[in-house]
Amino acid sequence: MIISKTPYRISFFGGGSDYPSWYKYNFGEVISASINKYIYISVKKYEPFFKTKFRITYSKIENTNSINKIQHNVVRNALKRYEFNSGLEINYFADLPSNSGIGSSSSFTVGLINSLNTLKKKELSKENLSKESIFFEQNILKENVGSQDQIACAYGGVNNIKFIKINKFKVLSLIKKKFFFNKLSKNLFIVFSGISRNADLISKSYTTNLKNKNQYIREILAHVNLAKKIIKNGDTDEFGRLLGETWNVKKKLGKIITNQKIDFLYKKGLNSGALGGKLLGAGSGGFILFYVKDENKAKFFRAFSKKIIIPIEFSYEGSSIILNS
Repeated sequence: MIISKTPYRISFFGGGSDYPSWYKYNFGEVISASINKYIYISVKKYEPFFKTKFRITYSKIENTNSINKIQHNVVRNALKRYEFNSGLEINYFADLPSNSGIGSSSSFTVGLINSLNTLKKKELSKENLSKESIFFEQNILKENVGSQDQIACAYGGVNNIKFIKINKFKVLSLIKKKFFFNKLSKNLFIVFSGISRNADLISKSYTTNLKNKNQYIREILAHVNLAKKIIKNGDTDEFGRLLGETWNVKKKLGKIITNQKIDFLYKKGLNSGALGGKLLGAGSGGFILFYVKDENKAKFFRAFSKKIIIPIEFSYEGSSIILNS
């Protein structure tokens, strides 16, 4: 049996510039981090005395003798790509809900690819695991996704990721600034909006013509550079405020990135003591990230007493195999 453990991620700055429709022609750059919430995937050979060849357990339970009849799109295509024709059982467990802006789809893909390759006794480096996951999502699944989530989940930690051209990226770890990020994490919280959405459909609405939104992407990239200076200076409050500024720009990329409920919750957070924040992921739902100073936390928690609030802690380990037996 193989069990992989893969973190979710939160994206701070640069989102949008990590889509190939942008960095194929321009420079892309993000600052993102993995958090201490995980997806676990177990994979083991399915003994031949069972009635069916494949058993897949997630929100559904699938039993089938044919890969082509597997309903889970990622699993079906992964088994085809890595040529698993013998019996297999795959189980999925998660700390957070899917379709909520914390990179769950890429975390699942990275974890599954890591597990299946390990079962075949093939060890992938973090770089190759990232590249294979990006290729799989963008070219095999043909999903309209960026390229930062797969890297964040594979590498782990807090990183400045630069996209140079197709299939070329550079990961600069910010672990030397661990004191800053430990201090930052004590003031970061994610609030669940209660809305789950299809990130592929949301992102497709505004990423297919990013070349025509040059001004906004340039502003978002300027926030990356400013964030690096803030990190160097050690001012977590300014970092929190900048989250709000980058969110205000991102909303200009597409009409369905936000909605009345998200706007209401975001304004409520600011009125309840948050210095800044942003909606995580493609938009229209999922988790909202807020930066809240110590003296405002009680007020903030009272305001969202009926919502799920999760404190943020960073994870400094990417996708890993925690059992191989």
